[in-house]
Amino acid sequence: MKRRTISLFSFVLILFVSCKSNVPETSPQRKDLVEMVFASGVLQADDQYDLTAQTDGYITSLSFTEGDLVKAGQLLASIDNNQNIISAQSAGQLQTIAQRNTLPSAPALQQIQANITAAAEKLKLDQVQAARYKTLFENNSVAKIEYENAQLAVTNSQANLSALQQQYNNQKIAADQQEVSQRSFSNINRVIKDQNMVKAIVAGRIYQKKKLLGDYVRKGDVIASIGNPNLIYAQLNVDESNMGKVKDGQDVVVQLNTNKNKTYKATVHEILPAFDAGTQSFIIKAWFTDSLDFRIAGTQLEANIITGEKKNVLVIPRSYLGYGNKVILKGKKEVIVKTGIVSNEWVEILDGISEKDVLMLTDK
Repeated sequence: MKRRTISLFSFVLILFVSCKSNVPETSPQRKDLVEMVFASGVLQADDQYDLTAQTDGYITSLSFTEGDLVKAGQLLASIDNNQNIISAQSAGQLQTIAQRNTLPSAPALQQIQANITAAAEKLKLDQVQAARYKTLFENNSVAKIEYENAQLAVTNSQANLSALQQQYNNQKIAADQQEVSQRSFSNINRVIKDQNMVKAIVAGRIYQKKKLLGDYVRKGDVIASIGNPNLIYAQLNVDESNMGKVKDGQDVVVQLNTNKNKTYKATVHEILPAFDAGTQSFIIKAWFTDSLDFRIAGTQLEANIITGEKKNVLVIPRSYLGYGNKVILKGKKEVIVKTGIVSNEWVEILDGISEKDVLMLTDK
C-alpha cells in the first residue's frame, strides 16, 4: 500500500514538471520590423460604370458578350417600348401642323388677312367719301352733321383696320409659340424614343453582362458593367481604426484569392474622401507597380499596406501581448508595456520590459 502511494505521488510530480516545462516561454528580441495595415478588396477597372436601361420594356436584342471592347455610342441593346415610338411619332406630326400654322398660308392667318384687305378697301372708300363731303360742306351743299358722319366713318374704318392687323400679329405670335412648344415636345419624345436603343456612354470593356435577351427591364436596371481595360487597380476596404496610418504613396503587397502563392506590388494612389456606409470602411485605390497577369475585375483579394518600418527594435510575438497592453512575466507577474508599430506577427516594445525578461502566454 505504501509503495502504491509513493508511485502515485511520483506520477503527479512528473506530470506537474512535464506540464510546467511545456508552457511556452519567450523573451523580447531585436528585429527589423515592418508595420502593415490589413485590407480586403477586389480588382476594379478604372472608370467603371453601369450601363442602365432608361425605359421599361423587354430586351429584344443584345449585341455584346462579356470581354468585348466597345466604342462610345456603340449600340449594345434594344428595348421594346412601343409607347415611346408612338409618342415620338405623334409629337412629330403635331410639330408639322404647328409649323404650317406659322406660315402666311395658314387658314387662320389667311382669314384675318382677308379681313384686313377688306378693311383697307373700306377705309379708302370712306376717306374718298369724307373728302367729297368736306368739299360739299365748304360749298354749303351738305349739312355739318353729314360731313361729321363721313369723318367718323373714316375713324371707325382706321380703328377696325388697326384691330385686324393686331389680331393678325397676335395670331402669328401664338402660332410661333405653339410651334416652339411642339418642337420642344417632339425633341423630348425623340430622345425618349432613342432611349429604347441602349448605347455605350464611354468606350471600354464589358466586364459583366447582367441581363439576358428577353428579360423585362425597368428604368434604372443595370444591363452591363463597363470599364477601362487599360487600368486595373486594387480597391481596398480599410477599417476606420487604421485609417490614420494610411497615406498616399505607401507600398502595398497584394495577394489575389485566385493564387495564394503569389503577391503583387502596388502603391496607395488615392484615398476616397468619404466613409462607405455599405462596407463600413474607407475606400483606398492602389495602383499596381508590378505587371498584373490576372485582370478579371471583381476578383477578391487581400492586401497589406506598409505604413511603417524600423530597424533593430525590441519586439515580442503578438500572441504574448494581452488586453490593455499587458504581458505576463515568468512567475505570473503582470506588466503593462508601451508599444510601437505592429506587424502581422510582432509588436514593438518601447518601454516596460527588456531582453532579459521571460514572458508567458496570456489568456487575452
